[in-house]
Amino acid sequence: MDLAGMQVIVRLAAAAVLGGLVGLERERINRPAGFRTHILVCVGSALFMLVSIYGFGGGFADVSDGVELDPSRIAAGVVTGVGFLGAGTIMRQGNRVRGLTTAASLWVVSAIGLSVGAGFYLGAVVTTALILVSLLILGGVEKMFSGRSKRVRNLWIRAIDQPGLLGKIGAILGDLQVNIINVSLGGAEYLSIYKSDVISMDFLLKVPVNFKADALIDRLVALKGVLEFSLEGEEREDD
Repeated sequence: MDLAGMQVIVRLAAAAVLGGLVGLERERINRPAGFRTHILVCVGSALFMLVSIYGFGGGFADVSDGVELDPSRIAAGVVTGVGFLGAGTIMRQGNRVRGLTTAASLWVVSAIGLSVGAGFYLGAVVTTALILVSLLILGGVEKMFSGRSKRVRNLWIRAIDQPGLLGKIGAILGDLQVNIINVSLGGAEYLSIYKSDVISMDFLLKVPVNFKADALIDRLVALKGVLEFSLEGEEREDD
């Protein structure tokens, strides 16, 4: 195998490793786009860049029959395409929007793949290291400061519509010394599987200093008719 062939293998393998490192962090916290998805995006981006640079018989500035090849054109298409892919990981649950960090990680992983494909290893490695520091270390710092600075939490509940449901939830929150700041109810949707209407409720809560999320989660899981709920990252689904 010639040197050019080895370069292709090295660059694609490096893209798989760097993308996989970021994907492992997302997989660890069970995000929609995890280990394999990040590898695919990074390796695919690297291959697009390799095709853009070398697939038409030249390098960064190849002039053939008076035509200059521009490797940035395919790279620009990759950036646009990954934007649509990242949008698929963003989900809304009531007033909360989830998946923004995962969408951003996919976007940056595509940039890493493009960098590796172009042979810019230093930038790719440093960017991967910074991403991992941001996700693994700074995430904990962010939670620490947000936990100290605010006691307002969002609770989203999806449940079978039944008389007194809102009162039962309010009683649970009252037992735990949680104040309800605001409540908004979503429209009822009839689901044949439950033979009943299903509604969603968004609560804005002010919790006490010694608030135990597990206590609220256990009470909601035991409440008849609750199908699923989300509390500031603590998610459960009741089958």
